Amino acid sequence: MAIELSRTNWLVGLLTPLSDKISLRKIPSGDTQQLFEIVDHAIEKVSRMIGRKPEIVSCYEAGYDGFWLHRLLEARGVTNLVLDPASFMVSRKARRAKTDRLDAEKLVCVLMAFWRGEPKVCTIVKVPSTGEEDAKRLHRERQFLMKERIQHIGRIKGLLSTQGIYTFSPNRKDWPQQLDAMITGDGRVLPPLLRAEIGRHCRRLALVDAMLKEIDAQRDTIASAEACSEGSAPPKEDRIQRLAQLKGIGSQIATVLAREVFYRRFQNRRSLASYLGLTPSPFQSGSMDHDQGISKAGNPRARTTSIELAWLWLRYQPQSALAGWFKQRTSGSKGRMRRIIIVAVARKLVVALWRYLETGLVPDGAIFKA
Repeated sequence: MAIELSRTNWLVGLLTPLSDKISLRKIPSGDTQQLFEIVDHAIEKVSRMIGRKPEIVSCYEAGYDGFWLHRLLEARGVTNLVLDPASFMVSRKARRAKTDRLDAEKLVCVLMAFWRGEPKVCTIVKVPSTGEEDAKRLHRERQFLMKERIQHIGRIKGLLSTQGIYTFSPNRKDWPQQLDAMITGDGRVLPPLLRAEIGRHCRRLALVDAMLKEIDAQRDTIASAEACSEGSAPPKEDRIQRLAQLKGIGSQIATVLAREVFYRRFQNRRSLASYLGLTPSPFQSGSMDHDQGISKAGNPRARTTSIELAWLWLRYQPQSALAGWFKQRTSGSKGRMRRIIIVAVARKLVVALWRYLETGLVPDGAIFKA
C-alpha cells in the first residue's frame, strides 16, 4: 500500500496477490478511519482467497505531514516505511507527466522493489521517537527567533539611517529615552509616525529577547537534568555535557549537534558525512571529469552548525591537529580557498566528535575547558 498525501485528499494505492492492477482509492485528508476500513477490507478479501492472514506493507513520502501517520500505522500492525522523495529515480523528459495517480503508482512500484531486496531504489527515512522529535523543538525555535531578532534590528537601523541617525542602540533598556532624544541629520525631531513604528519594533525586539532568555534557561536546565539523572547518566544521555567540556564548544552548538546528529546511529564516518551533506559530488561522463562541491543533501541545520564550529575550533583550539592541518593547507591563501578548506575541517571535526562520543577518543591535540 502507498499513500499519496495532500492537504485536501489522500490517494491510497493497493496491490494485492489477487490482481496485477494497482487499485486506487481517494479519501479525505486525515480520515484515518476510512483508511483502516480500506486496509481491513483488503486483508479480509486476501485472507479468504489464500487461506491465511497476509502481511501488509505501506509507505508514504516524508514531508509536510510529519511522522504521526507512521506511528499510527505501526500501532495498528501495519509495517510502514517513510520514503525520501528526493531519492527516487524519475524520467528526465523535458515535460514529465505528474499527477497524484502516477505518484501513488510510482510509490507502490518503489516499495515493491525495495521489499524484494533492492535497497538502492530509494532511501528510507529514520523516524525519530516522540522524545527525540520533541527534544529538537528548543533549538529550532531559538533559530527562528534569532532570525526575527535580526530582522527587527535591521529594520530599526534602516529606518533611522534614512533620517541620518546611526547611534541608536535598540538592545538597551533605555531605548525610549534614546528615541525621545534623537535628532535627525538636518536638525529635526523624529516624525511622530516614524517614532511610533520604531517603538513597536523595539517592543517586539524586547519580547523576542525575553523569549530567547527563557529558551536558553530551559535548554540548560534540561541538559543538566539529563546529565545528572539517577546519579550516573549513560554515555548517550550526557552527550551535550561531554561536548560542552571541549574548549570552543558552547551550550547552543553542543545542543544542536547532540539533538540533530549524535542521537542517531551511524555505521561509519561516510554515513555521518552523508547525513550532513558534506560528501563530494563528482561529475564524470566520458572525457568530462570535474567536482561539483559538496552534495548539500543532508541536514542543513547540522551542516551550518558544523561549519560554524569549525571556525570556532580554529580560534579556541589552535594547538589541535585539525587547526595545524588547516594552517598547512591555507598557508598564504585568502578568501575563497580558506572557505573551501573549512568545509573539509568541519567534516573531519564532526567525525572526530562522533568518535569521541562513541568511544571516548579525544580529538588529537584538543584541550578541555578549565
